[in-house]
Amino acid sequence: MANSSTLFSRKVAFASVLALALALLSTAPVSADRRADARSQVDFGIELAQKGLWKEAEFRWEKAVELDPTYGSAWNNLGIAYEQQGKFAEAKKAYDKAMAIDPKNNFIRQNYDMFMEIYDRQNRRRNS
Repeated sequence: MANSSTLFSRKVAFASVLALALALLSTAPVSADRRADARSQVDFGIELAQKGLWKEAEFRWEKAVELDPTYGSAWNNLGIAYEQQGKFAEAKKAYDKAMAIDPKNNFIRQNYDMFMEIYDRQNRRRNS
């Protein structure tokens, strides 16, 4: 339990910095206006998350992926928001989408790996 707690604490600490770094990355090109609008939503979501307003950050990141479904960083941030609110099934879907869009992105990969370690451990406990 302590290891899971430690990993989760590290994840929370990384969330703000990671989200900010990921917001600066872009993936496949879409119209400049849609990407710019999505990026604005991501940036605002980051500000909200830094204040602990996860529901509002979730809303902004959901808007971002609606505007630009190819924006891997937005999907990753959405996964963080879901995870912070205990919506683990939704978080997994968002992280999976981020990984499918940008599998070589080290920030997304690190976030995904840390989440999956906790997610898999929880599922093993439930099934035991």
